[in-house]
Amino acid sequence: MKKAIQLPGRELTPREIVKELDRYIIGQEKAKKSVAIALRNRWRRKQVDDDMREEIYPNNIILIGPTGVGKTEIARRLANLANAPFLKVEASKFTEVGYVGRDVESMIRDLTNISVNMVKEEHEERVQERAREQANERILDILIPPAPKSGTEEESADERREKTREKFRQRLNAGDFESRQIEIEVQDDSTPMMQIFGASGMEEMGVNLQDMLGNLMPSKKKTRKTSVAEARKILTQQEADKLIDMDKVTNEALQRVQNSGIIFLDEIDKIAGDRGGGSGNQADVSREGVQRDILPIVEGSTVMTKYGMVQTEHILFIAAGAFHMTKPSDLIPELQGRFPIRVELNSLTTEDFIKILQHPENALIKQYQALLDTEGVELEFKDGAIEAVAEIATEVNETTENIGARRLHTIMTLLLEDLQFELPDGDPGETTITGEIVRDRLREIVEDKDLTRYIL
Repeated sequence: MKKAIQLPGRELTPREIVKELDRYIIGQEKAKKSVAIALRNRWRRKQVDDDMREEIYPNNIILIGPTGVGKTEIARRLANLANAPFLKVEASKFTEVGYVGRDVESMIRDLTNISVNMVKEEHEERVQERAREQANERILDILIPPAPKSGTEEESADERREKTREKFRQRLNAGDFESRQIEIEVQDDSTPMMQIFGASGMEEMGVNLQDMLGNLMPSKKKTRKTSVAEARKILTQQEADKLIDMDKVTNEALQRVQNSGIIFLDEIDKIAGDRGGGSGNQADVSREGVQRDILPIVEGSTVMTKYGMVQTEHILFIAAGAFHMTKPSDLIPELQGRFPIRVELNSLTTEDFIKILQHPENALIKQYQALLDTEGVELEFKDGAIEAVAEIATEVNETTENIGARRLHTIMTLLLEDLQFELPDGDPGETTITGEIVRDRLREIVEDKDLTRYIL
């Protein structure tokens, strides 16, 4: 039996990936299953022979469902599990070539930057202990400046200085000097940078004068006075930068982007036009143009980044959209073909809201309890109160715009508004919330449909 996908600190199979997503997301089993399989297939492809590996392309996914049902939350939690470069972008932020705005290739450049930073952090972690030791030695050099030597006393002076240094080293490791102020040299971040503007999104590449001229314009240093504890952090980072091989980091990062990168393309419905109506206005033309620009990225093309060329054919794309006013079939046919897996997410029910309020590790009730605990107040919700909040959320979603679980945030804010306001002054009032309290405080707003439209 082959080894499971290696993720930070543990190995996860598709079933285990779904279990991890269950900790934060209620329901939507089909969507969780699809993304878990897609994530596992990233590992499976790496185990295939080289010739066949190049022929295996990712099955991109479209998540379809109303706002507030968990599409974005799935992406956010998937990023923590992927152990791979992950980028979430909104399709609506892009414009086609010729319009003012960001070009679609910028998503690949952003993903590459994420990958480089990820790999660099991993390499820095490996040399962290050695970098810290070297940073401590540099601090000792500052604490014990070299004594002047003279003739026959040179050897004995070195011995005395080494003994003194060892004593200081022991005290430094024991934390005796943490608050002492010393002066260190740091990079002068005020050095002006010149951006290069031009075609193909060069402004996104962060090309500056130092990158172009290299050592002809060395970076400036400045002296900074700081504590030993803060100096150790700064010097450790400097030493770690010296110990890692950036060429190796860059090469590994590019490979990781090309073979393991994941892009979550949110709000894809915002660039879908009504292909049946064909109004032909400029906005529709622009949206279809964005689709045409995205198509080669998803199909597979080569994008220039400041770290080198990136091939996109093996990057996994997960798109999501509510598709209230449009349908997936309103996308251009070529783009539809590049997203063969479509998963429809369910609208949330009252029972789902009850679970969302209680069960996830970041449940809304747990968040408010943690906030009020900072003021020494224990907030308690009775079962009837939770059910009342869920019922009101369902009712308001049905009578106004359905915004899914986000409705719970507005209801909880209004419910606890007075409590949060009065609490710092020592008059918290009621800290046990019952169903009657919930209905009483929200009755007027829920019954007034015009008011509900603006407040809830």
